[in-house]
Amino acid sequence: MAIVRGIIFVYWVIILIRVVLSYFPSPSSQLVRSFERSIYALTEPVLAPLRRVLPPMRLGGMAMDLSPMIVVIVLGILAERL
Repeated sequence: MAIVRGIIFVYWVIILIRVVLSYFPSPSSQLVRSFERSIYALTEPVLAPLRRVLPPMRLGGMAMDLSPMIVVIVLGILAERL
């Protein structure tokens, strides 16, 4: 069970990295852009289906994507139950 918890924690961190990356414009550095693409490739298969069911919440002139928050909560619950 410790291995599964470790995998859940690593994915949780990857989701949080994606959230932080979303606050900044895409960098000009090819290395950083490659890292960003890798993070998005790892998280999009989980976040995209949620986004289709729960579209971003409108907050004035901007929208807030709730899918990462839901995934982090579900991962936390899974880790606690193992």
